[in-house]
Amino acid sequence: MSDYRIFANHAHVFPEGSKSGATVEDLKKLMEQCEIEKAVCFATFTEQNTRVGADANTNRWLASEIKSEPNLVGFGTLDFDKGNLTKQVEEIADLGLKGIKVHPAYQEVRVDGEELFEVYGAASERNLFISFHTGLHWHRLSDYHMLLWDEVAYNFPLLRFSMEHMGGYSFFKEALAVMNNNKRGEFDRVFAGWTSIDMSEDEFGNIRAGAWSLTDEQLCDIIFQTGENRSIFGLDFPYNNAEKTKKSIERIKNLPISETAKRGILGDNLRRILGEG
Repeated sequence: MSDYRIFANHAHVFPEGSKSGATVEDLKKLMEQCEIEKAVCFATFTEQNTRVGADANTNRWLASEIKSEPNLVGFGTLDFDKGNLTKQVEEIADLGLKGIKVHPAYQEVRVDGEELFEVYGAASERNLFISFHTGLHWHRLSDYHMLLWDEVAYNFPLLRFSMEHMGGYSFFKEALAVMNNNKRGEFDRVFAGWTSIDMSEDEFGNIRAGAWSLTDEQLCDIIFQTGENRSIFGLDFPYNNAEKTKKSIERIKNLPISETAKRGILGDNLRRILGEG
């Protein structure tokens, strides 16, 4: 049994038949294999439910799926085609979900646009955390360039959010700049999501950086420059299997950083942010 109480962010869960190996039960199996105590689950996007006849209200679906799962915490998603975004945010909070997953590139919405500014205001009022996908994802970069998150932090000083993947290999320095520019005061509000950050091996056995890979030096720079309290480990389930997840956890444990920092990344920071004790 691990002496770390691992609480991980960033698990995508799907209805049965929507994606192989990606149900709540599949996630629970991975958690057991990797000695993960708790995890944050993201609701699907609408089309990922409707294609298999599941509830089109994906936030309601997720809340129902995890209502008897004390070790799973839910984050909702938004359907920008439906409009009335403030009402959607309020429903997420009323369902007992603790945050929102936003994928600007996949959802084709501007980070600093009117629609998301409405969401940020409503999320701030209901104390909902937002996990953003950051880094390349095959949509025009001007909609989700890393420095736009500085505008979010500037305009919504009570909003707490994570930049998942920390901009990845291409935009790490910009993501770090956003964190450093918003670390004044006692209120931590901009967090680094350590999700799918491992290096990859190419066909010739060389270790290479993938789209979201970060080096050990970069990971240590996050801690050195922004402190021990602002980094969160993420699973990226089901895209990372148990073997990859174990490797990521061991990598964090072996970094040349303090034990306090390691425990923060692997669970203590997320517990504090979400009030999960």
